[in-house]
Amino acid sequence: MDLRQLSYFLEVANQESFSKASQTIHVTQPTLSKMVKSLEEELGVLLINRSTRRVDLTEAGKVVQAHAQTILNAKQNLLSAVADLTEMRKGQFSLGLPPVIGASFFPKVISKFHQLHPDIDIQLVEEGGKRIEQLLIEGSLDLGVVVLPVDEELFEVVPIVKRHLNLVVPTSHPLSGSNEVRLSELRNEFFILFRQEFNLHDRVKEACIREGFEPQVAYESSQWDFIYELIRADEGISLLPETICAKFDAANVHVIRKIEPNIHWDLAIIWKKNGYVSHAASGWIEFVRRELGTERA
Repeated sequence: MDLRQLSYFLEVANQESFSKASQTIHVTQPTLSKMVKSLEEELGVLLINRSTRRVDLTEAGKVVQAHAQTILNAKQNLLSAVADLTEMRKGQFSLGLPPVIGASFFPKVISKFHQLHPDIDIQLVEEGGKRIEQLLIEGSLDLGVVVLPVDEELFEVVPIVKRHLNLVVPTSHPLSGSNEVRLSELRNEFFILFRQEFNLHDRVKEACIREGFEPQVAYESSQWDFIYELIRADEGISLLPETICAKFDAANVHVIRKIEPNIHWDLAIIWKKNGYVSHAASGWIEFVRRELGTERA
């Protein structure tokens, strides 16, 4: 038994006529008759009483008519559901975002994506980059946005943004009148860093160590706006992404954009190596690449 047999039988039953069904589905009457006969033989029962000129269903025919309609409706529902996914009409995926990255780029990107795909649900998970990598490996997240580098033996990587870190100091700081600084000049400063679960924490420490000193850490936080307030209160200095620094009030802190050597802040969408990526998640990746493709230094 196949769906075509059921479809042909159902059309004959609904039209109550082989000739009308033949015209509707553009199949010859002998072909229709053969298909119905084949279905009867397979089921081992008569479906149509052939003693009358009008198509008259037997009791078995009425049962098959009802079930055939259910089966064909289920087929159509299945096709529609798959089309919803493949054509980006429905779907969901989970996305890990560190707070500093989310605040920098993604509110407008997420809003625009939802305008285009209102029935795709993005489940946001705010964590540091290291925790996001762990969740991806465990299979608890579908996608993550993190600071590069990551282990490319563990993750698929799609770079999306290439930026730099800026130095932020209090307005009372001796460097508040400067437009550039060498990183080595900061060896005696007190740093305010993101917490250790953030890749940015390691990026800053590694950059300082390459310049010959271990940064003195006064405070650590997971929130860029709290770091800003600590700097404003003259509690230390910080190296922060330029997109975050653009939000700061110049009357409260001083931002030095030229640091030697430059400290790169490169972002990428990542997911588990050889992991499954749904149509919704794949569509998101391509959308972000288009939207943020111009976000280069």
